Amino acid sequence: MTRYLISFDDGAMTFPAEELPDVAEAAHAVVREAEDAGVWVFGGGLHSHETVSVVATDGTVADGPESKAYIGGFSVVDVPSRAEALEWAAKIAVACRCAQEVREFVPGSTP
Repeated sequence: MTRYLISFDDGAMTFPAEELPDVAEAAHAVVREAEDAGVWVFGGGLHSHETVSVVATDGTVADGPESKAYIGGFSVVDVPSRAEALEWAAKIAVACRCAQEVREFVPGSTP
């Protein structure tokens, strides 16, 4: 099996705030489905990139974002193929109402 990161950018979820309970319910349903299928590793949403801290190679810490895209939320699945990872990403995209990026972990980088 291979692990894949399925993620979306901060700010990608642009639906009206009153729809959040429905989106959360749909997302949790996909997570339960992935758990039941035995492919769910972990995942979650992240606070806004405005609260990010950057630690430099010399150990100094700077508060505030750098100028790049930030992950808004992610899922990690462990599946036999990229095609199956894309199927899970499609389910998550529908539930979260935003596009998902799919990336394979480098072999040996995850337990």
